[in-house]
Amino acid sequence: MKFYIYTLGCKVNTYESNVIRDILINNNYKETKDSEIADIYIINTCTVTNTAHHKSLKLIRHAIKQNNKAIVIVIGCDSQINFDEIKKIDGVSIILGNKNKSKIIDYINKYKSIHRQIVDIYDLNNQGFECMRLNNFNKTRAFVKIQDGCENFCSYCIIPYTRGNVRSKNIDDVIDEVTNLTNEGHHEIVLTGIHTGHYGSDKDYNFAYLLKEIEKTKNLERIRISSIEINEITEEVLEVIKNSKKIVDHIHIPMQSGCDKTLKEMNRKYDTEFFVNKINKIREIRPNISITTDIIVGFPNENEFDFEKTIETIKKIKFSKIHVFPFSLRKGTKAEEIPNHLPEEIKKSRVRKLIDLSKKLEVEYMNKFLNQEITFIPETYKDGYLVGHTGNYLLIKYKGKIELLNKTIKVKVIKIDYPYIIAV
Repeated sequence: MKFYIYTLGCKVNTYESNVIRDILINNNYKETKDSEIADIYIINTCTVTNTAHHKSLKLIRHAIKQNNKAIVIVIGCDSQINFDEIKKIDGVSIILGNKNKSKIIDYINKYKSIHRQIVDIYDLNNQGFECMRLNNFNKTRAFVKIQDGCENFCSYCIIPYTRGNVRSKNIDDVIDEVTNLTNEGHHEIVLTGIHTGHYGSDKDYNFAYLLKEIEKTKNLERIRISSIEINEITEEVLEVIKNSKKIVDHIHIPMQSGCDKTLKEMNRKYDTEFFVNKINKIREIRPNISITTDIIVGFPNENEFDFEKTIETIKKIKFSKIHVFPFSLRKGTKAEEIPNHLPEEIKKSRVRKLIDLSKKLEVEYMNKFLNQEITFIPETYKDGYLVGHTGNYLLIKYKGKIELLNKTIKVKVIKIDYPYIIAV
């Protein structure tokens, strides 16, 4: 049987979809690149915004339309909390949430036997970590999921309800997975989770200790932290980053707002002074580090003054890229109770302003490397050019031979051609 996987949302979903892909291939299922001819469709859903929820529903219906005799499997965050809505869609065969994804073969076999819709949703509080293992990704970087769940309960966020309590992968399993991926030729490991920096809070070790252990992996060139909260960058983590030869010069730290009033209403666990001071500490030990962030605009009760405070804070910090999101109300979150929800046109206007600011900051950061030698790993080859990323996630375009794919090479930056850096 042929399968096709649709993946929405975060890097954790990407990791889990690739684990499922490995499981299916290892059980003699064939992956098809043509979604029209699949016998099994798997939709790994997202529900972080209303747009993500509606896109998940659209993909489910699209899969059923492609082949109304196919086994249609819906998994992930949207099905975790909206399973009652999804199970009413005619043609959905199996509904799972964020548990037992690694048992996908058992569910498929059961459905083949009974030919009735299967709905298996668990309360994710007080669950153990579902240990998944990725056997392959691409030859440049591989994601390793080290943690699941979140207990921060930011007022805008539905994720604690879709992912449950914080739980961590056993450290021996992490090290074993990293070692095997490195031995297979992966140059870079990206550590990912729902609340990555909270790794080990349910164990007898912590995130800093994990980083030190991964550092020992032979032949591993790069360690990348997919995302980490500012208050999880402890003095111990800073010391590891300072001494590491493998942790890259890029770190993604969601700020969400640069206004203290808004941060408090968002139930974030810091203020702008704390955030700025911690960024300054990071730059003391890594002066050229690329620091990227997430910002939510149009949060309820955010007035023009609050938005300008966010712009002021962003300019002060000088992020190298900003991922901008308009506020999206999720039912059941505390943000429902906050007054003064903003019109969509105001949100869109603020999004545009921050995207323009992000581009200016990106180019400013890129220009720091003009006429400098840097190393990068080519990931793709097209029209005679190798394209890939540096450790600090600059996108390099270099005229070279296809034989250099997935090999670390040194080049010289000669030009900025946004979003690329041109090198020779």
